[in-house]
Parts: sequence; C-alpha cells; structure tokens
Amino acid sequence: MSTFHNFIAGSFRETGSRQPIEVKNPATGRVFASVTSATEADVIEAVDAAAIAQKPWGRLPAIERGNALRRLADAVERHQQKIGAALAEESGKSLEDAVAETGYGVELMRYHAEWARRVEGEVIESDTPDETLMLKRAPIGVVACLIPFNFPIYTLVRKIAPALITGNAVVVRPSNNTPSSAFVFAEAIQEADLPAGLVSIMTMSHEVAEVMCTRREVGMITLTGSVAAGQVVLDYCKANIAKPSLELGGKTPVIVEPDADLDVVTKSVLAAKTAHCGQVCTSVERLYVHASVHGPLLAKLKDAFERRHYGDRAEDPTRMGPLANAAARLRVHHMVERAKADGAVIETGGFLPAGDGYFYPPTLLSDCRQDMEIVQEEVFGPVLAVIPYTDFDEALDMASDHQFGLASVVFTENYRKVMKAANEIEAGELYINRFPADPYQGYHAGWKRSGLGGDDGKHGMLEFTQTRLVILKH
Repeated sequence: MSTFHNFIAGSFRETGSRQPIEVKNPATGRVFASVTSATEADVIEAVDAAAIAQKPWGRLPAIERGNALRRLADAVERHQQKIGAALAEESGKSLEDAVAETGYGVELMRYHAEWARRVEGEVIESDTPDETLMLKRAPIGVVACLIPFNFPIYTLVRKIAPALITGNAVVVRPSNNTPSSAFVFAEAIQEADLPAGLVSIMTMSHEVAEVMCTRREVGMITLTGSVAAGQVVLDYCKANIAKPSLELGGKTPVIVEPDADLDVVTKSVLAAKTAHCGQVCTSVERLYVHASVHGPLLAKLKDAFERRHYGDRAEDPTRMGPLANAAARLRVHHMVERAKADGAVIETGGFLPAGDGYFYPPTLLSDCRQDMEIVQEEVFGPVLAVIPYTDFDEALDMASDHQFGLASVVFTENYRKVMKAANEIEAGELYINRFPADPYQGYHAGWKRSGLGGDDGKHGMLEFTQTRLVILKH
C-alpha cells in the first residue's frame, strides 16, 4: 500500500496527525493508499509560506510567470503516466482516460501561460482635461483551491494555472476520495522548481479546511462542488470578505425537437450520461422530448442503456466505471426508489448490483414530471429522467424553471428555435446538437444555484485578479 505525504512550502512532510485518510479504489472497494491528514499547524504554515512567496511572484514580469507555468506543464507531461496511474486507481477511470485527463491539464497550463502578455487593464476618459484614469489588474494574493473528486487533476490545473499566471499563490485541498494523483502532481511541481511556498497541496478534515480558508491572508476561495459545499465556503468567505468563485450543482436539460436525428441523440445521450458513471457537473439529467418522437427515442435509449455494461475499467476500459463511494451509490439508488414511488417508470436499471465496487447500472426513467425530486435535484449518477412536451416554448420554460443553470442542450436544425434558446435559456452554457465539453477558451459559469464566478478563458483568468484605479493628474 502506498503512503503519501502533504506537500507544504516546497517539500513533502509527514505530519503529526494521527488521522490518516484511506484511499479506496471504487471499482473494488479496497484500500490502496494512505494519506497523512494535515493539522491546523500545517495549513497555517502553508498559508504563511504562500503569503511570503506571493509578493515577489506577483512582482515578476508576467512573461516570467508564463515561463514558469510552461516548465510546470513540461514536468507534468513527463509525469503524465504516473499521475494517470494514480488517478485511474483512485477514481475508477480507465488508465487511458486518466492519462488523457492529465494531458488536458498540460494543455490547459500551456493555454494559460500564453495569457502572460494579455492581462489587460483599461484607460478611461476623465471628466477633467488634465487627468487620466487607469484601471489596473492586480493579483488577489493567496487563493484557497478546493478540488472535487470527479476530475481531480484537470480541475486542480483549472484553478491553479490562472491563479499563478495572474500573480497569486495557492493552497490546495484535493478531495479526500481522490488525493493520491494530486501528490504525484506535486512531484512535478518540485521538479519545475517553482518558488517554495507558491503551491502547497494538503489533505485535511473539514475542521482544518475551515482554519485554512479563514486565515487572514486568504483573499479568494475557489470551489468546484455541491451547493451545500458552496454554502459552507460562503460562510468561510465571511471571515475576511474573501472573494468566492463557485462552480456548484448542475442539472443539464436537453431539449429534443422533432427534426433531431434520433440516432445521434441516442448515441450522444448514452455517452454523456455514462461518462464517469454520470459524475459530471454538466452531464444530462433531464431529457425533454417532443411528443411526436418521444416513443421512438425512448425505445432507442432503453436499448442503448441495456447494452451499456459496467465494471472495473482496469479490466475492460470500454465499460462504465463506478460511483465515487458507497454513500454516493446509496444516495443515487434511494433517489431512484423515491422516483418510482412518485410514479416514474423504471425502463431499465434501478437496482443495486451484487459484488465488489460501487457500481450502478445505467438507469432510464419515463413518466416523469417537472415537480419530481428526480427532476428537481442533482442525481450525479447514471440516471436519466425523460419528460415529453408538445411545444418548444413549453420545453424552454421547463428547462429554465429550475434552481440550477449550469449547462443546457438543444437538438434541432431550426435556426429560429436555436436563436430563441440562445436568447432565453437560463443557463451559463448552451450547446447545440452536441453535449457539453467545457472548451477551455470559453467561460464555464453557472446561473442561479449553479455558482458564482466561473472558470476558463479570459474571463475565468480575470476572476483571479482585483482592480486598482489610478487617477493621474498631469
């Protein structure tokens, strides 16, 4: 069994904590690694070191920060197979997918490195003739990054790359479900010779996380997680009026019009719904199907879901993998059971498989209603609720009549309906005739309870800055 240590101020440390965190392979349920849990003293040291390292880092010309980020990208690329192997075992992903996720992280770092010469301010006209107003961008300081279990390497990079390029230091808490890949990633940080203290990575309890996030030096907290986790982070932010950046729950609606290619829809829905066992923030969770094609599409989906096998992806990478842990599997199953009791029909799936691992079958539900829990609450599993409609405006209303607003999808060839959705859908993203993939030059930001702020692209990078207005008399 492997043992990992926290990465604090440039070195790996064995902490004084007597509460090691066991890391399980969700495909087998077996413990394969142990991680030392950070103490309050550890996180205080890490935040203090970050605050010290940030000052000279923030004063560097941005191009030098860009060069350092390129060094890190190169080092991660050299460690790509090792990081991927750790990620595959802790997450249940196939080795190919885990290595690819690490590769996407490399490309994301290189993308953000290119912003070194593009962090822009503004010159604003003054009302006074001998005066100039300059709006400058400055780093926030120390950023606390809270990483989810579903894409632990890509999301880690998604947060630290824009934070670093804009002159910040970071302290990172990976998910206790998937921390081992983050510590292999930290080996690449050491190799890249970043300033000591600029990046620290530590696992910890919720109590210790609160100590870290509420330190005076922390000026921003960025989280990808649940709405409940976001509410906790907002409480943390109160301590120092720290800036929150939150990507929270999602409940992606998909509208299928009569002119949609049903074979394309079926293939796309199956891929999106079963990728990482449905544990994707933008995974389709609500399918609104025009009544004229509801029956044929439901039949195609039932056949496709029944043909989709699940199992240990280390043995067969073509299978759908497991949920994150036993609690997640039970939560998903109980939601399906409540939906059935509320009148939904289980077309396929909806049972707890026997054997090892936290698997759950692709589950298709028909006869669903807008007011059902299964339609209103995020499942975060391989469960799809299908609802018929008769009018496009009705479908748009149901898609937007919701607490979440992260991503949305429309399948149609009618450009007028596309533009209507583009102008009216209440979501941060709209995909036409394809499923979400979060292009990293775009802007991934949720409406409503799906979050505050956002990730990716120019606007995601600028989240990690604050402004300074300079009024220059001349």
